[in-house]
Amino acid sequence: MLADIKGLNEECGVFAIWGHPDAAQLTYYGLHSLQHRGQEGAGIAVTDGEKVKMHKGAGLVTEVFSQGELADLAGYGAIGHVRYSTAGGNEYANVQPLLFRSQTTSLALAHNGNLVNANALKHQLEAQGSIFQTTSDTEVLAHLIKRSGYVQLKDQVKNALRMLKGAYAFVLMTENELMVALDPNGLRPLSIGLLGDAYVVASETCAFDVVGAQYIRDVKPGELLTITNDGLEKDHFSSGTNRAICSMEYIYFSRPDSSIDQINIHSARKRLGKVLYNEAPIEADVVTGVPDSSISAAIGYAEASGIPYEIGLIKNRYVGRTFIQPSQELRELGVKMKLSPVRGIVEGKRVVMVDDSIVRGTTSRRIVNMLREAGATEVHVRITAPPIAHPCYYGIDTSEREELIAANHTVEEIREIIGADSLSFLSIEGLLEGIGRPATDPNNGQCLACFTGKYPTEIYSDTVLPYEKEMV
Repeated sequence: MLADIKGLNEECGVFAIWGHPDAAQLTYYGLHSLQHRGQEGAGIAVTDGEKVKMHKGAGLVTEVFSQGELADLAGYGAIGHVRYSTAGGNEYANVQPLLFRSQTTSLALAHNGNLVNANALKHQLEAQGSIFQTTSDTEVLAHLIKRSGYVQLKDQVKNALRMLKGAYAFVLMTENELMVALDPNGLRPLSIGLLGDAYVVASETCAFDVVGAQYIRDVKPGELLTITNDGLEKDHFSSGTNRAICSMEYIYFSRPDSSIDQINIHSARKRLGKVLYNEAPIEADVVTGVPDSSISAAIGYAEASGIPYEIGLIKNRYVGRTFIQPSQELRELGVKMKLSPVRGIVEGKRVVMVDDSIVRGTTSRRIVNMLREAGATEVHVRITAPPIAHPCYYGIDTSEREELIAANHTVEEIREIIGADSLSFLSIEGLLEGIGRPATDPNNGQCLACFTGKYPTEIYSDTVLPYEKEMV
């Protein structure tokens, strides 16, 4: 994926396991399968029933655990985290899991999402004497738990979760229990599986396949699961639930071999491509997709149209993470470092370029230019999402609204800016059809806020410019 160039990034991924003697090692493999959800930091906390130990650091999973650190993380329960940070937020203190120790117990936390009322809660907690050690939203939950006034940890956690607004998939671990919680809208994906007698939790089901676990079900919105050596106990901390899973998980973020709500991502993307052709057909010689997330959709578009699918763009998988810098100029140069056109495929051809989204327009313009330089006679751009015209406040690093090209330009203007011969976006109805949701159902289970501006939760005034603060 071209997330680091495109300006569209998932914030992180979580993995947890309980009841396995090789918990840390399996968490390592689970995090490796979730690496696409965050490349700036990784960490694992493990318990042996008496003590919680942790190792974390900046970089990829293989870099953070390259010196035999796993050997020191013995235990049967573990939680892990991979993280993408926004500008200015990648200091070590913010790398997760976060570990807190008290006289009675230890608490390790990892979180995927973003709390839209984090700043308000921090002001309230600081007024009550709390001192924050990080700029991460995740730390807010730890303070709320300790200040809840309840005796039992489950009651403390339920009370704290009820105060949070926004998107969150939490895994919490003490010396002798693991807790799993999903926000009342279920904005972020989270699933539970079994590996023998051990319970496994992951942001994406592809992690289950890697470690050999069997998928059981998705964690339900507003659900709190407690896992101990005695088994799994189900509870809810919120009754006002309304499923609104992020649509970009299906379009862009999740791995093709993952499933959300038992909808396979690869199959959904193929359907998106087929619906896109039905909505925006074109005469052309070849269909190609922008690697990696658009390949499935391009295959679907080709199948529906009868136009041959070809690999017209090659992704360079050996470009270092640190090359891409947050300046516009280097983003543009980074496209050529990441992608190369296959001249023998596109030269002299009318090309349909299928992509998943247009955020700023920079990446699309560069790719169109590359295809023309490689000899393409026409370049027709087809996008398997509606125009992104509104920021996300739930844990995806989209630009501020003034930087979103679709917020400030018509489709025809965008076509001219990126230099395409034609440009079409998928409709909202087509998106829901492709994912497999009935568009006529008002409770279709999808968050469409970045397309429609209709957010499933209240948006607090101090989150309107979310990228000036740390997001998880």
